[in-house]
Amino acid sequence: MYLPSFDLEEKLAVVTGATKGIGRVVALAYAEAGANVVLIARTKSELVKVKTEAEAYGKKVYIICSDINSHTYIIEQLDQIIGQTPIDIWVNNVGINIRSEALEVTEAEWDRIVDTNMKSSFFLAQAAGKRMKRHQQGKIINISSVGGHVALRTGVVYAMTKSALIQMTKNLALEWGKYGINVNAIGPWYFKTELTEKLLEDEEYLSDILSRTPLNRIGKLVELAGTAVFLGSEASNYITGQTIFVDGGMTIYGF
Repeated sequence: MYLPSFDLEEKLAVVTGATKGIGRVVALAYAEAGANVVLIARTKSELVKVKTEAEAYGKKVYIICSDINSHTYIIEQLDQIIGQTPIDIWVNNVGINIRSEALEVTEAEWDRIVDTNMKSSFFLAQAAGKRMKRHQQGKIINISSVGGHVALRTGVVYAMTKSALIQMTKNLALEWGKYGINVNAIGPWYFKTELTEKLLEDEEYLSDILSRTPLNRIGKLVELAGTAVFLGSEASNYITGQTIFVDGGMTIYGF
């Protein structure tokens, strides 16, 4: 057989920010591909809704209702819910952006963005890495952004954190490869989500985005599912430290 397995049957995947946008699509794609899923997000009612959607694929689905910055609580809840069950896939998806220009960034904005996008991703990856080390296998996937690779006009702190995730991905891949842990990242461009919907309603803004996107359209969230499943499956076993840009070609020439 030359076609590697994309099947996630009976794998266990943990997805942060799993109730909206990219996180929801990735969590449901994992369930569809056969994985049991742990959903982490702040809002209980939304968690229950996505849990019901994922359970339609006949998989086990667990929820942890928590702010992403409560690392200790999340880890404690994981221990209670899954015990010593190996975590096969961990997706650091949660991220926020405050689109202030550099001269207007406040310390409060800095702390909020850095804590959410960078600090939480590192300490949750660390927790996942400790579990994966015990079992000598695992896939960690960080959701970065094209903003971590090319310059954007606003959102400098957001871009800095997303760039940090790309570098963190490389360093963790180098450090943890000996434990059988693959660490990769996905760098999306514009997809229609709750965070981008209002921006994309601005015709001038949308026109500017499309002019810099060779495929000349906004991405569909489902178009991220294949990359996430690939990086979580055996098909990507010899890929680590990489960032795959799902960007309609935008990073060919940048902003």
